[in-house]
Amino acid sequence: MQHAALAVEALTHRFGERLALDAVTFDVRPGEIFGLLGPNGGGKTTLFRIASTLLRASSGRVRIFGADAAAQAAAARARMGVVFQKPALDARLTVAENLRHQGHLYGLAGDTLKRRSDAVLEAVGLTDRAGDFVAVLSGGLQRRVEVAKALLHQPDLLLLDEPSTGLDPSARRDIWEDLCRLRERRGTTVVLTTHLMEEASACDRVAILDCGRLVASGTPAALVSSIGGDVLLVTARDAASLAPRIGARFETPAEVVDGRIRIERDQGHRFIAALVEAFPGEIDAVALGKPTLEDVFVHFTGRRFD
Repeated sequence: MQHAALAVEALTHRFGERLALDAVTFDVRPGEIFGLLGPNGGGKTTLFRIASTLLRASSGRVRIFGADAAAQAAAARARMGVVFQKPALDARLTVAENLRHQGHLYGLAGDTLKRRSDAVLEAVGLTDRAGDFVAVLSGGLQRRVEVAKALLHQPDLLLLDEPSTGLDPSARRDIWEDLCRLRERRGTTVVLTTHLMEEASACDRVAILDCGRLVASGTPAALVSSIGGDVLLVTARDAASLAPRIGARFETPAEVVDGRIRIERDQGHRFIAALVEAFPGEIDAVALGKPTLEDVFVHFTGRRFD
């Protein structure tokens, strides 16, 4: 029976009195690009540190292709490559020298290390920059070097913590294309943490974390479809007073989120006219849109993502 690339089972962790993870359970299939989406403080980094064997969970379990990340840490590490949010490069060394030192940590040397280095540089499009000092590279190119380092020992699973942090849109697209090529050419499973809706929407599946809890998981399309219909945001002079009256009048949930009334409704364009007619003079504006992953977050938590 094939093991999950990453299996998280009832994972719970506390920092003193603060509950950072609350019985989180999900799994990642081999070959997937899987996103852990959530705001700052949602539990993404704590889960990342536990999965990468840097932190022992208070309770629960993480398995990497069947190997327990706590009890069989060496076996788990051998199957994964890790890219941390903070850079782990020596800017005074060249790209090739950074890779050489990384290879030594995994017992690689000689022709084997040279072949592996050439292969990973080609995979991330940096063959022509091998002799450049890291200090002269842009942020996006440095991030590619980080990915190349993590791939030297040919891991089956690549963990990335906020891989797009600090990068401009063009560099983010380049990194994403690199990850897609890795999956297509080598079957590498990719798990990344992110707070970017665009990045999460491009994943095969997503787990949404908030305050240490798993609030939803599935394909981006399925999560958005679970809301259904349209999302209306109503600006009113007294949103707190109007929301319950809208709910009672139309028998539909209407909640105040960041000062505006949020309504999920089929055929929202037709509903707008009935809404304005029912409460003349009380509504200043109505915005209509199709649901997004941010709407999924609001639906399950009652507040905006940011």
